[in-house]
Formats: sequence, C-alpha cells, structure tokens
Amino acid sequence: MTIWVTLEMTVQDGAFEALSTFLEENLPNVRGFAGALSVTLYHDPTTRAFLIHEEWLSREHHQAYLAFIEERGVMAALLGFMEGPPKVTYYDRMVM
Repeated sequence: MTIWVTLEMTVQDGAFEALSTFLEENLPNVRGFAGALSVTLYHDPTTRAFLIHEEWLSREHHQAYLAFIEERGVMAALLGFMEGPPKVTYYDRMVM
C-alpha cells in the first residue's frame, strides 16, 4: 500500500530563483531514492506558497529518505530558502 506525503512551506521573498536551481540539482536524488514513486512540485507566486507532493511505497521509506537528507545537510539547505519548517502530512491510500 503506497502513501502520499505533502510538505507545505512558504518561500522567502526573493529566494525562488535560487530555490529552483537547488531543486533542479537535488530532485533526481529524491526520485532515485529507494521507495520513491513520484515527486511533484507546486508554487503559488502570489503567496509564495510551495507544496511538495510525493508518493512513496511506505512511511518508513520516506522517513529513511528524510534521515538521509538531514544527515547530509540537504534538508537544512532546502529550509534556507523557506520562511520556516514544512508542515508534513502523511496520507494512507484508501482502497474501496
């Protein structure tokens, strides 16, 4: 059973161009990580809202990825473009 994960943040004023470069360099690593099925990004330039929508094989796969990027400073670098930490939400897929 797969899960969806959303990370909601607000980009600092004037940081979107640098964030875009950072994401272009780092998204292949996310997409290639064990258990990652998809990663989609959304941005509202009016409010600077930024949403990362991911699909993973399991919560454990995603949490292993978070630990991996925290240990290597990637999460800290991402948060350097944001006004604060992300709101992370996990959704279990419902089968009906």
